[in-house]
Amino acid sequence: MCYNVLMQPAVSKFTSHAEADAAERAYYRSLTPAQRLDILLTLIERGKKPDEIGQKPARVYRTVKHAGR
Repeated sequence: MCYNVLMQPAVSKFTSHAEADAAERAYYRSLTPAQRLDILLTLIERGKKPDEIGQKPARVYRTVKHAGR
């Protein structure tokens, strides 16, 4: 899926970091749960190689031996 088609770039200027953080929180609060999930899935897909999309991550197990038992 390609979600970039629906995105519209926006630029805002803020006088402080606190003001910018508050605006960002307000933006994410205004989104529906489905929109938030779409953003999450887009970020996950961007972090994967093209051949890894749709695959589950491999499970990794490590055995640690404790001394003195």
